[in-house]
Parts: sequence; structure tokens; C-alpha cells
Amino acid sequence: MIRRNRRVVLACCTSVAAAVSLAACGGGTGASSSNGDGNGKVSSIKLVAAEYSPGTKPFWDQFAAAYKKKTGTTLDVQVVSWTDIDQQSSTMIQNGNPPDILNLNVYASYAKDGLLYSADDVLSSTAKSELIPAFVTSGTYNGKLYGMPDLSSARALFYNKTLFKKAGISAPPTTWDEFESDAKKVTALGGGDVGYAMPLGPEEAQAEFSIWMFNNGGDWKSDGKWTINSPKNVETLQFLKKLAVTDKVTQNNPGKTNRTDGAFALFGSGKAGMVVGFSPLSAELDKSKKVDYGIAPMPTSDGSAPKTYGVTDYLMAFK
Repeated sequence: MIRRNRRVVLACCTSVAAAVSLAACGGGTGASSSNGDGNGKVSSIKLVAAEYSPGTKPFWDQFAAAYKKKTGTTLDVQVVSWTDIDQQSSTMIQNGNPPDILNLNVYASYAKDGLLYSADDVLSSTAKSELIPAFVTSGTYNGKLYGMPDLSSARALFYNKTLFKKAGISAPPTTWDEFESDAKKVTALGGGDVGYAMPLGPEEAQAEFSIWMFNNGGDWKSDGKWTINSPKNVETLQFLKKLAVTDKVTQNNPGKTNRTDGAFALFGSGKAGMVVGFSPLSAELDKSKKVDYGIAPMPTSDGSAPKTYGVTDYLMAFK
């Protein structure tokens, strides 16, 4: 399912990017008039995109070449590393020089400030009809779609089959008690192995907390009010603290460990029994062939139906 979804995501990225770009040069909407050729035709569109993997730039370069051939308009693509794009895009916007199209995971503050076109301005009805409803909801601000979803992922529990076998674990955990027990068994193997790679650094803390929180019946909000310090959420934090501090079944300093270069790298080295991952991790593991891994639903605190954590990033069109 995860590998299949990667193809769906790529198709979504292509169709929405094309729709936004085409609308941007149709009638001038979504592109600066300074980019015109003097006859009302837009000659270039600036797109700033986040770098998700080594394949990001080749994808956009190929897309830009095909777009130029089809429309005659240059798609000027700037790919920025994930760790730098927040700062760089914010600086562009604060200096009054935003890109025509930005690929990022936040849009609402820009919509609130009146800087963005809505989907009604820049997407065709066909493109809008093809969007997944849940992502339309997440991209909507004050009743209008401003964040056009261009890629998505869903999280799941990855586990190292080799370490599980060595530790005498026959199946992935379905409850928190089982998870804690399995993490202890893997850590007890010694040799630097840890039961769970926990990323609570700046790159992933909110997602890591969220997926555990959801699987304990908690949430960020309830009835429109913030519930971060609800009993369920406090219980979740206490469980994560226990894993790291009391049980010592995680790597050192989870609070400074990022997802990609920390938890994923540890799991990819074969030294972690479990990690919360998604399709890019699966692709890396399939390529390296160093870890015999499995994927399972998240364990829940009480054995109830598991929940995942879905993420979508957006394309937004600046006025």
C-alpha cells in the first residue's frame, strides 16, 4: 500500500502543479506582470519547492522542461533543502519578493494576510474535483482552498525482523504494553541495539507526539478548544518519557534527534528495533537492502483500533 501510494502522490503532484502553473499564465493570474513579454503573455513563473529527497530536483527539472515545451513559458524552479526552506521562503515574502508558487507545509498565515490566490482563481474545476476531500479540508482557510495538496504520506510502525527474531519476538506489538516489552527485549540484546528510535527533535517532534497521542485517544483540539494538556495527552508524554528515561530503550537524547538523519538513519543501520516511518524510509530500505523490515499499524494504549498520522504539503499561489 505504501509503495502504491508513492505513485499516487507523484501523480497528484504533477497534476496540481500543472493546474496551478497553467492557471498562472492564463490571463496573468498567479504570476507577476513583471514577468510578461510586453504583450500580456507571462514568459516565466517562479516556483520555490522543498527538497524531500535526491529525486526532488530531477522531478521538477523534468516537469519544467515538459511545461516549457507545452506552453512556451519558463518555469523557473528553485529547490531548497527542507532544513532551510522555512527561513528562505519567509525572507522572500517579508522582502516583498515571494515566488509565484511555493511548495511548503504551511499556508494559512499567508492566506490570512491576503497574499494568496484561492483555488477558485488558479485551479480548473477538473483539477479541484480530483483532490482527496480530507486534503481539501486541510488546505481550506475561511471556507476557501488556498493550500493545494501536492504530496502526502501516512505513518506506520516499522520493525526490524532480524532483531525481533533474535529477541524472541514473534509479531509486532498491538498495545503499548507489548511495545514496551518488545523494546526492552531488543535493547537487552546489547551491542548498541535500541528498542525504539524516537525522534523528538525540531524536525519531527509534533508528528511523533501526534501519532502516539491519537493512539491514546487524545487530540490537539476538542470542540474547537486546545486540549494539549488534557489527561490523555499528559499520559502520552509520560509514556514516551518512560521509554527514554526510565526504561532506556531509545537512543540517547531523543529531544535532539531528528527524523531523517537521526531516527531513520539509526533504523537503517540495523541498530533499532522499531521506528515510526513512511514511504521514503521504505524506499531507502529497499534500496540499501541492509535491513529485513516489516510494517505494521501503530500499537494503541488499550488495544483498540489503531490510527495513523497523515501528512500533506501544499502548493500555494502568491498574488
